[in-house]
Amino acid sequence: MTTTLTPIAASSVAEGMKKGTMTLVDIREPDEYAREHITGAISLPLSGLTNGGLNVAGDGDIVFHCKSGMRTRSNCDALAAHVNGKAFLMEGGLEAWKSAGLPIAADKSAPMEINRQVQITAGSLVLIGVLLSVFVNPAFVWLSAFIGAGLTFAGLSGWCGMGLLLASAPWNTRKA
Repeated sequence: MTTTLTPIAASSVAEGMKKGTMTLVDIREPDEYAREHITGAISLPLSGLTNGGLNVAGDGDIVFHCKSGMRTRSNCDALAAHVNGKAFLMEGGLEAWKSAGLPIAADKSAPMEINRQVQITAGSLVLIGVLLSVFVNPAFVWLSAFIGAGLTFAGLSGWCGMGLLLASAPWNTRKA
């Protein structure tokens, strides 16, 4: 039997969770889940699910979600392959849940998501490189070129040195 992911509204998911007929699976990465998540959602990062051969089991129907719904939608087939039964994707993800006024668990003391930290750091370094090349020395343009090449490599290979470096930064390591 082939399982597909059927779109479902956040309000319907909330009702299904309340009744105990739906299990909500958050496919975002652990750093994203730590910062904010839907109470009662199971954290099962997409990276672990697609690489680890895990199967999702729960009471009733399985509903997958991410932040906006894009990640879930673009991985529908891979996610559906891990479910033996009815499976759904929550339209609009966590953002739709919050827009519907439904409760979330938030820990603002948790570090900002690594992906956002990489974007801020890379963008700042590119801007600094451009400004230094205009106002100090044209050779500083190579800083921007280096960062651009690193981002291109990260996109093509799936390995991001800046992300790994930032993940090991003191503000991103939590005490047990």
